[in-house]
Amino acid sequence: MMRKSLVRLKMIWLSVLVLCCVGLMDAQLVPNLGGQRAGISAFQFLKIGAGARGVALGESFTAIANDVSALYWNPAGLTQFGDNQAVFAHTEYVVDIKHEFAGVAYHVTSTDVVGVSLTSLHMDDMEITTETQPKGTGRYFSFGDVALGLSYGRTMTDQFSFGLTVKYVEETLDILKMRGVLVDIGTYYWTGIGSTRFAVVVSNFGADVAPKGEVTLYNDSTVTSFQSFSPPTQFKFGIAWDPIEMEGQKITTSLELNHPNDNSENVRLGVEYNWNQWLSLRAGVKRTIGEPLLGRDKTSANDVTVGFGVTAPSTLASLTFDYAFANFNELGSVHRISLRVGF
Repeated sequence: MMRKSLVRLKMIWLSVLVLCCVGLMDAQLVPNLGGQRAGISAFQFLKIGAGARGVALGESFTAIANDVSALYWNPAGLTQFGDNQAVFAHTEYVVDIKHEFAGVAYHVTSTDVVGVSLTSLHMDDMEITTETQPKGTGRYFSFGDVALGLSYGRTMTDQFSFGLTVKYVEETLDILKMRGVLVDIGTYYWTGIGSTRFAVVVSNFGADVAPKGEVTLYNDSTVTSFQSFSPPTQFKFGIAWDPIEMEGQKITTSLELNHPNDNSENVRLGVEYNWNQWLSLRAGVKRTIGEPLLGRDKTSANDVTVGFGVTAPSTLASLTFDYAFANFNELGSVHRISLRVGF
């Protein structure tokens, strides 16, 4: 009976993948309805993936989320690992932008986990130019983003977990600042059929925000009121399964549907191979709805990711180094590294 259930599960999983692939390859079956929404939200740095492992899986990590990087991907995933963990991640982003992420998750009880995270986006100061001094005025301005999050995850039943993150977000553009309080809500559910589990996450939910400050224009007039923008809210549904799980080897696959409020819907696929619990190889692909499965995604900034992870266990703590490479079609490539510590 169990064998028949596993065979049925494999058929269902393959059917889901086939349907998604057909939908991606046929723009008329699942049309691109979100391109016209591009550029309508603020705090875009919140959409940059945190941690090399999740990014290497094509950012299809919502239904896996079984390490401390769940602070970013799905707060309900904080209940999916037994030890306390910390993570430090660095990204060499495009055009000399730096992205940092740090977080800690601590198990208060066997069912309750709390965590804190810090995200930062920064770059070198840039010279100010004007209409009359297009080559520079000799003065410089800075731009940067920061987000501080407090997370809580709880195991409700043997199969269902819930998580919540509240974060303070601030963006600085020279003398202007934009501030907001946003919320991530996540769920995690084991179906009881083999190793399948699915997750639903609503991230970056909150009120519209607007810059605050005073800007002096070219004619010496001042502006103190600015247009408001919505945060980059995303609705994500993910499903994961381990088709191969034997002594010393494990393969995890994941599929995620992402509906952002400021761009087109997209599908993400990821696969991870783990050998003897110390070496992991990963790959992922992101495709905008309506774009072909194979080849270049002309509507997405990045489409293919690969990476690996190495774990060095010890009696005091486990150390895991992760690396991810993301291909950006127009802007080159992006490299990420992260270090996870279990204690």
